[in-house]
Amino acid sequence: MAVDVRRSRGRAQFEPIQPLRAHEYVAEQIRRHIALRLVQPGEALPSERELAAMFGVGRPTIQHAMRLLEADQLVEARRGRSGGTFVREPAEDAGAMEELMARLARQRKELEELVVFRRTLEPAVAAEAASVRRRSDVSAIWGAIQSMNEAQTEPDYIRADTTFHIAVARATRNRFMEAAIEDIRLRLNDTMSLLPESDTWHRRISGEHDAIARAIEARDAPEAEALMDLHVANSEQSVRALLGAIRRRLAS
Repeated sequence: MAVDVRRSRGRAQFEPIQPLRAHEYVAEQIRRHIALRLVQPGEALPSERELAAMFGVGRPTIQHAMRLLEADQLVEARRGRSGGTFVREPAEDAGAMEELMARLARQRKELEELVVFRRTLEPAVAAEAASVRRRSDVSAIWGAIQSMNEAQTEPDYIRADTTFHIAVARATRNRFMEAAIEDIRLRLNDTMSLLPESDTWHRRISGEHDAIARAIEARDAPEAEALMDLHVANSEQSVRALLGAIRRRLAS
């Protein structure tokens, strides 16, 4: 298991990184389907019993996931004979969403190659950063993390996320690594804008970023590489799921 590295009295202390729990995975999948209009605004979600069967979990897990989605104002519960859990009307423009999905569908092959390239390159970049970083580099990395924590909007959060990855690349003092990471982030920008927006999602990313930053600060190259590998693997899984959902949405 990947671990969070902390230094105390000259010795490393390790704390496990907590993965998403079952109800959080359920909520993220439903959230993605809502964003992509696989479930239309005003449409009822399947019943708790049906969702439990679809996801292979118990009804308490589904109930917990619904509470997360209600807190994000994505769904609302209605009582009565025709009651159930319904998708709320979204705030974003539907036409712009359709155009963005169509563009990503056209770029699907390129994006699939890109996430493989990222998975190969970025862990090595983190390892190099840990090996050669300077104090100013560590400050820049933590500054980006602070900006993510203070972001008030999703675009600001994504911008700070990009700043974090570029700060890690700049710590390598290698212009080619930095340029490659900048190019990856630029090409992934549209895709990142469609990934789930939730406190759960943000906590997961923040935990992974914190662990990477601590490993770089501790000059622990193997740990930085392993933690970045975990981080980009999680991101790759989300991007592939998103592209698959877009394909199904446009084919329906």
